[in-house]
Amino acid sequence: MKPLAQLKEAGRIRGLLFDIDETLTTEGKLSAQAYSAMERLSRAGRLLIPVTGRPAGWCDHIARMWPVDAVIGENGAFYFRCARGRLLKRFRDDEPTRAAKRERLAEIGRRIVAQVPGCALAADQRYRETDLAIDYCEDVAPLPLETAERIAALMRAAGLSAKISSIHVNGWFGGYDKRATAQLLFAEVFELDLDRVQHEYAFAGDSPNDAPLFSYFDRSVGVANVARFAAQLAAAPKYVTRGAAGAGFAELAAHLLEEA
Repeated sequence: MKPLAQLKEAGRIRGLLFDIDETLTTEGKLSAQAYSAMERLSRAGRLLIPVTGRPAGWCDHIARMWPVDAVIGENGAFYFRCARGRLLKRFRDDEPTRAAKRERLAEIGRRIVAQVPGCALAADQRYRETDLAIDYCEDVAPLPLETAERIAALMRAAGLSAKISSIHVNGWFGGYDKRATAQLLFAEVFELDLDRVQHEYAFAGDSPNDAPLFSYFDRSVGVANVARFAAQLAAAPKYVTRGAAGAGFAELAAHLLEEA
């Protein structure tokens, strides 16, 4: 990973896709510094798209209330976009399919919680439409990454796609991920082939579930705390900030706006 200062022509980047937990936020909080960085990028005309494992309930609020152009949630299960006061919700699966999958996910979740001491269903599980989130260090006493990897293995053994974030292990039925839904969003909403223009955008993240976008974007950036997952990353970001979490996000925003 190269220092962020080596990311050249940053002022020409047209937009930023970014993870939320411990990329934009810091210890679970959205600081004034990080939110201000989003606002400055938005006012400068940059396209802003959070790409998160967080649930549909959160993403409804984010799309409506934050200075962003769209949000991708539940690790690629959907994108939401608020335009002219109306919220567009685009899911990868229709409602009957999602309902059937939720029943199966609930049973898998019960089994995993019974098998892995110390973990729990994520507190935001009831706000999810499409995936199973197992908490290993948000509202439970922090468990080692080896335990998170065991949870992911149990999910995969049950037929799920599984990814580890900075707080949860997420599992879902389906082959989509953050990258695939970013491509869909750009095609359907912005009428752009992301494969052809990805070099005009940047992505920021911090954990293994960001790896599909770390590998995809020429200008992928890890906030400093990505080092925690060095051994678990299928693909590392090309650049890294000096600051961790929200401070790293603000550092990246300043670099993109050539404020440094």
